[in-house]
Amino acid sequence: MDRKNMYFYYQKDEDTEQKLQAVFALAKENGFQIVDDHRKATIIISVGGDGMFLQAVRETGFRQNAIYAGIISNEASSYYCDFNLDNFDELFHTVLNEELEVRRFPVIKVKVNNGNSNYCLNEVTVRSTIVKTIVIDVYIDDLHFETFRGDGIVVSTPTGSTGYNKSTTGAVIDPLLPCFQVSEIASMNNNNYRTLGSSFILSKDHVVRFIEREDGNDHPIVSFDNEAFPIRKIQEIEISMDETVIKTVKLKNNTSWHRVKRMFLS
Repeated sequence: MDRKNMYFYYQKDEDTEQKLQAVFALAKENGFQIVDDHRKATIIISVGGDGMFLQAVRETGFRQNAIYAGIISNEASSYYCDFNLDNFDELFHTVLNEELEVRRFPVIKVKVNNGNSNYCLNEVTVRSTIVKTIVIDVYIDDLHFETFRGDGIVVSTPTGSTGYNKSTTGAVIDPLLPCFQVSEIASMNNNNYRTLGSSFILSKDHVVRFIEREDGNDHPIVSFDNEAFPIRKIQEIEISMDETVIKTVKLKNNTSWHRVKRMFLS
């Protein structure tokens, strides 16, 4: 497979198509070939924000033999996208001069009702979709850890810790740590239901299981990154980590903590 094969993932509208003509032309001038099938590409490039990057990773199947990169078209802050339409030539220069630095972002693996595995780069959430709390027994490995009652639970990767997880007062985690974080969404704590009351972080060697109690809330919704799926009945959700990672292009002097500072402190 040619390491110069590029696949672009973007919203097919007239404005985006027009803006990308210069990108396509420069790619060809530098000896890259643009392919229409992501399976033939070694570099997969999303054009848009973080949401588009997450969608590109999911739609291309969390490719382990490809490198992902993200381009944004404005000055908005982005966690996953190193490049924008004003400096996309840096991407070609980096690859051509073998100055490529690669991040390896851990992902979580999710099974619902013992079905097929779904990978998540950001997070998986379980939420109530009606005006009623959801009740979930939480297991860590074989230990019944707590019984949660509230609006829902977020399980995030280290990179996903800056998203929904952070809005629930969860911690921001260094992506170099292979771990995942469990955070509550509006939990109720009383004599009948008792939770830790804070986020907790587990190493990749652990497995978390959620078992929904039959309490009249039969319409939960499960979201994998930015895609949500209503599920009639959740018997069990199993969350774990394996060796799967997402490899992304990294500009020099642009660590994850540089990104966090730009997003929240600049």
